[in-house]
Amino acid sequence: MEASLGLSALRRADTIIIPGWRNPREAPPNKLIQALRSAHRRGARLVSICSGVFILAATGLLDGKRATTHWRYAELLASDFPKIHVEPDVLYVDEGSILTSAGSAAGIDLGFHIIRQDYGVKVANMVARRLVVPPHREGGQAQYVPNPIRAEARGGLAPLLQWVQSRLDRSLTVDELARKALMSPRTFARRFRQETGTTPHQWLTYQRLLNVQRLLETTDDSIDLIAERAGLGTAATLRQNFRRILHISPGAYRRRFSTLQP
Repeated sequence: MEASLGLSALRRADTIIIPGWRNPREAPPNKLIQALRSAHRRGARLVSICSGVFILAATGLLDGKRATTHWRYAELLASDFPKIHVEPDVLYVDEGSILTSAGSAAGIDLGFHIIRQDYGVKVANMVARRLVVPPHREGGQAQYVPNPIRAEARGGLAPLLQWVQSRLDRSLTVDELARKALMSPRTFARRFRQETGTTPHQWLTYQRLLNVQRLLETTDDSIDLIAERAGLGTAATLRQNFRRILHISPGAYRRRFSTLQP
């Protein structure tokens, strides 16, 4: 790849994405380090994909913060930069103005996360459809999934997950999902993590919140009604989970992303 612009472009960029670095053991050029520090000081958002985190680490801007990278580089990152809180088994980490992701596919997940932050769930879903990928993997899911592709032609949890997504207004339990999958709750929980990288409860909560985001953007329904339609029970439960996971209140989210005409 040949860059058409030089480091001066970083002086006006709002978001700077750092792709995989050619050699994690190679120190980045000092001019690049200084340019990234200056961009961060003026408020630019810095994003790394895979081994690109080593460039961010060299700036010192990740000291005291959480970060991730491809699982095969996590141990090296932790040993070379002990001031960074390395999370080796997640897809991406959002620390506000600095975001890091695992391998290339996780970089796409982080990209969707950024699009949702900037433009809302409706736009993120449009981009996902254009790329023909699912837009629903959250950052806390494990980046290493033992069985991402099943050897047998039939089976797996994909049909069950589609069934759940069409019934998010219902009060679904793990025991009910296990029965639907014809498994014991313990076997179901183990298989679920093997195939999705997360727990049934965490996955279901995240799917409900994605539905809440969509309803906040596209309807003027009350928070109580949205909580009921998303299967979260009460407005208090919705607000608690929404703020805990998305770091914003439902009201502020609606004011920012509503597609309804004022």
